[in-house]
Amino acid sequence: ASLRSATMLKSIVMGLAMVGAATAFAPSAVLPRGSLRQSTAGPSMQLYSAGKMQGKGVNIIPIFKRPDSLDGSMVGDQGFDPFGFSGWVNMKFCREAELKHGRVAMLAFVGIMVESAGITFPGVTKVFGASTNIFEIHNKAVEVGAMGQILLWVGVFEMLAGYPGMTQTMEGGARAPGDFGFDPLGLGKGDKLARKQLSEITNGRLAMLAVSGIVHHTIITGKGPLG
Repeated sequence: ASLRSATMLKSIVMGLAMVGAATAFAPSAVLPRGSLRQSTAGPSMQLYSAGKMQGKGVNIIPIFKRPDSLDGSMVGDQGFDPFGFSGWVNMKFCREAELKHGRVAMLAFVGIMVESAGITFPGVTKVFGASTNIFEIHNKAVEVGAMGQILLWVGVFEMLAGYPGMTQTMEGGARAPGDFGFDPLGLGKGDKLARKQLSEITNGRLAMLAVSGIVHHTIITGKGPLG
């Protein structure tokens, strides 16, 4: 019975983790403008049909004026900028960074949950051991050179695609922040793109908070997210 329960738990964790990162690489672009009825109620994650502008008129902190630089045209814009960064930092750069970190965090969350559940590919334990502690696994990956390989290939991707893409965006090109044209399954075709974009940015933000919480929880308690 205990073995069956453990197997079921692993299956549930794997399923939830995969769903959470399903939109990790959906293409992201600024939603086109369109006519819409603006909301005057409290803050909400608005999304209008056919990819029309969302977030216009929403102010997540009602006691402060909505920053002029946040006009609601960017996906997930809720007017949240209490320190005024949008007034002196290029928002295209900020959105590129937010999407990149959000995507990495979604992948990291999946990896952490899979490791914590003890789910491994055949032969992995021979190299990394059977530990489910994320720091022990990280240190072992550094020791055997796996982290070096990740750094190498991520660096290659950044040189060949990341930096040129962001340069094009920053210089006023047509490329939207975070858009690498990667959508082999066609998940963002037609009117599906707007919903996928909003899902990506909100799940990415949540994943960044979740991964940060898991890391600090592990440091403080010595236990992973699954105990």
